[in-house]
Amino acid sequence: MKFVVCVKHVPDTETKVVIGDDGKSLNPAGVKNILNPYDEFAVEEALKLKEARGDGEVIVVSVGPESAQSSIRTALAMGADRAILLTAEDAALMDGVSIARALGEEVKTLEADVILTGKMAIDDYGYQVGSMLGELLNLPVLSTAHELTISDGKATIVRDIEGGKETMEAPLPCVITTEKGLNEPRYPSLKGIMQAKKKPIEMKDVSLAEGGYEILEMTYPPEKPAGRIVGEGPEAAAELVRLLRDEAKVI
Repeated sequence: MKFVVCVKHVPDTETKVVIGDDGKSLNPAGVKNILNPYDEFAVEEALKLKEARGDGEVIVVSVGPESAQSSIRTALAMGADRAILLTAEDAALMDGVSIARALGEEVKTLEADVILTGKMAIDDYGYQVGSMLGELLNLPVLSTAHELTISDGKATIVRDIEGGKETMEAPLPCVITTEKGLNEPRYPSLKGIMQAKKKPIEMKDVSLAEGGYEILEMTYPPEKPAGRIVGEGPEAAAELVRLLRDEAKVI
């Protein structure tokens, strides 16, 4: 069985980001990038499914700059067999449609049985690429899987919905997006890290077609106003309540 996992190279949420000179993207200087955490669940699940079967292949596919190799190496160190990087330095400026099209053109040549990806990327929260990929490939999509089983040529997921859980199934091949709680991604071992250096990453230059929107501007969030001291002791309580009611309007 062949598993294809689509992953993204994203800025670490703990990294202090600086808007670039173009005003539309981040300045890469000093920014630590990582494998998108939701995609880690997808990689781990593919590895678990392969190990449970005792055979198969896990292929990682990504669209991004050449620097995305570092995130791909993380997936290879976890245990993926090989990887393909569709190099596009302008990937960060493109929308989900552009990325899904590029992924779709490559993924359809791999003839995968199962295609997995995280439910979203933590840098843009688009929540789109997995579903778009399924549409472009004309495959069913099972989204936000919290549990996953594959048997008898079908994939069955359980996902959380408001007030309960929902069970869905689809025939293989299909696209599955993964949710936090599906598994606990493994830490790459020293042996895995060393082996990852020898595993192939196939580089392919791609030109991304324009999607449905254009990033016009990136801005920093407004600074939080300074705090205020309204008094001391029990007598400050009445003033605090008044401010919360009349100014903040939260009570």
